[in-house]
Amino acid sequence: MPLALLIDDEPGIRFALRRWFERQGYTVAEAATGPEALEQVAAITDDDEVAVILCDLHLPGLNGDAILAQLQATRPTLAARTILTTGDSVSDAAAASVLHTHPYVLPKPFELAGLRAIVERVRQAR
Repeated sequence: MPLALLIDDEPGIRFALRRWFERQGYTVAEAATGPEALEQVAAITDDDEVAVILCDLHLPGLNGDAILAQLQATRPTLAARTILTTGDSVSDAAAASVLHTHPYVLPKPFELAGLRAIVERVRQAR
């Protein structure tokens, strides 16, 4: 089964996402902080097992922007499968912001149809 890594500091969001991904046939791993997310990534031995990473921008310890930068430097395959989630206004973000430069950004709150569409885009790009 494909793996989805969910990185969000809000337990309710992780719970809802876990249930959705499991219903779609995914195995799910979770992290609540930036450092915990990097530990989860370090434990992944085969990048091909990871179908998608859903990463909130605002996390304790290390933000999603920094996690994405580390993935781009060390695990570019995983960076290309990362969807950033944020409650920030994407349209008001600076042009150089990761919200404009990264191809997969999902503004919060989102509906499951929007989640499904962006996950499918990531999966098709593989």
